[in-house]
Amino acid sequence: MYRGEIVGLAGLLGSGRTEVARLMFGADKNDGGEVKIKGHKRQLNSPKHAISNGIAFCSENRKSEGIIPDLTIRENMILAMQGTQGWFKYIPRKKQVEIANKYIGILNINPSNPEQLIKNLSGGNQQKVMLARWLITNPELLILDEPTRGIDVGAKGEIMNLMQSLSEEDMSILFVSSELEEVLRTCKRIAVLRDRELVSEIENSDQIVQQDIMKEMAGG
Repeated sequence: MYRGEIVGLAGLLGSGRTEVARLMFGADKNDGGEVKIKGHKRQLNSPKHAISNGIAFCSENRKSEGIIPDLTIRENMILAMQGTQGWFKYIPRKKQVEIANKYIGILNINPSNPEQLIKNLSGGNQQKVMLARWLITNPELLILDEPTRGIDVGAKGEIMNLMQSLSEEDMSILFVSSELEEVLRTCKRIAVLRDRELVSEIENSDQIVQQDIMKEMAGG
């Protein structure tokens, strides 16, 4: 991937999309292959190692792997940042509030009270909090696994627009989605997986339609 590029990862259920995303974040162990960052091989043994290499990951399982329901918006937002600094280097409460308010404004999170419990937010606003958690770490590569699943149309549009804005600011994005319309609308290149293997890489253009990708996904 290149700086500022949005690459889509497409494939049928069971094709290995999420597995690739998790491997790139060090959440799962790889059986082979290699990861290169800026031309250098990197062994991503854990999420902490991936974060230190400028990689962030928003899981598709927002409820089970994302939010901590009984914590506030502020507390959920600063988790990744606190983890990178070490749990014994506590981020002062005043700084936490400043950070939370900044991203509440940037992402238009509603309600705007950083002390609101995240479990009381809509799915779209919970997803925005998860995005804020990772944007706070200033990643160079943001991996988004089904970021628009289970949220309303308005929140979907906001997240898609955010992706474009981040790309224009030179952040690279790997966009994993089963919504081919969204993939075509946002991605410069589309990597197609089948049976956990990369089978095609498509340069997006006005001539590419959903049926073209579906043929690759299904094997012709």
